[in-house]
Amino acid sequence: MQQLIVYIHGFQSSPQSAKALLTRAYFTEHYPEVRLATPQIPCYPLAAVKLLEHLVSQYPDWKIGFIGSSLGGYLSTYLANKFGGKAVLINPAVKPFELLEDYSEELVQPYTGEKFTLSAEHIQQLQALEVLEFTQPKRYWAMLQTGDETLDYRQAADKYAQAKLTIEQGGDHSFVGFKNHLPAIADFLLKDDG
Repeated sequence: MQQLIVYIHGFQSSPQSAKALLTRAYFTEHYPEVRLATPQIPCYPLAAVKLLEHLVSQYPDWKIGFIGSSLGGYLSTYLANKFGGKAVLINPAVKPFELLEDYSEELVQPYTGEKFTLSAEHIQQLQALEVLEFTQPKRYWAMLQTGDETLDYRQAADKYAQAKLTIEQGGDHSFVGFKNHLPAIADFLLKDDG
């Protein structure tokens, strides 16, 4: 069966981020037969989800996996829950709608230069994507570092307690040493174990 991996970057990030580039390089070298998609995610939640759902829907008979960082982890959780497949979540946001509700001023996406403002409606759209109950928690792997300066890793440790869980001491929000985990990430996403 053909396989698609979708790498979903975090808030204010890009397919040009260090983790996205490392992921692309690893899969290109070791799994050239796997299609890796690293889309630029729109700044607004509804547009982001529509883009990702459209992307996934183009591969109806493929085995699909997700790698999501921060807000991308939140979106990956939603997509894996909706479409099936597995998801690896790197320092995932658990309740991003709570974190972003204070962002009322105009923001600039640092990679694209797009200016945008998050309204209460956008925050509600984001909250509507929350997965409250996992039907198959073992399809998720949450990778957390306790030194994450942006998110409280304990929220994700609680949310993904029934999933595969890696908690490393120290580190930061970017997930220090991510490259070293890519072989295990690929194995988790690509192996057939139901």
